[in-house]
Amino acid sequence: MAQQTPTSNSVKALRARGDQVWARMPKCNAEFFRLTYGALVVQLVEDCDDIKEVNDKLLSMGVSIGTRIIDEFLAKSNQREPCKSFEETCEVVGRVAFKMFLGVEADVRNWNEDKSRCSLVFPENPLNENVELPPGKNFLYSNIICGAIRGALEQILYKVDVYCIKDTLRGDDTNEIGITFVSRLQAEMDDQYKES
Repeated sequence: MAQQTPTSNSVKALRARGDQVWARMPKCNAEFFRLTYGALVVQLVEDCDDIKEVNDKLLSMGVSIGTRIIDEFLAKSNQREPCKSFEETCEVVGRVAFKMFLGVEADVRNWNEDKSRCSLVFPENPLNENVELPPGKNFLYSNIICGAIRGALEQILYKVDVYCIKDTLRGDDTNEIGITFVSRLQAEMDDQYKES
């Protein structure tokens, strides 16, 4: 898989585009957003048998969100051409999509040798403010973000694994989400257009 490394000029251009899109996006009250999300998580904790089930439900909800927000992203982000590589796609996710939907930029780091795995690192997570996790549990409070990334990338035909590596709520120094490329998906065509 031949990949082209983003230049500092392309990173600057993506940052500028992220800032422009963020400035144009309608905003909701951040406190209301966090309280609503927190209430959703509390309800899931009350309804589910264990934390793993809560984590799975948050991931699933995120996938559903991601499959829907990709259209808004493509319509409002000035992403005129498809990304040429998985690496470029991850740069756009971290620098434009994160800014557009969360108001923060994520640095894309820790690429492996064949450019099939990276991390999105962001010091501030808008979901985490005023939140305390129960001690001793592997609770992935922001797993909904992982799901949204996975759902959005599946809509543009990337099968990926997305997972939480670090979370400031669990005492880490930053927030880090890992993305691993699994395969390219085939676009499904309507039966009338499929070759027999």
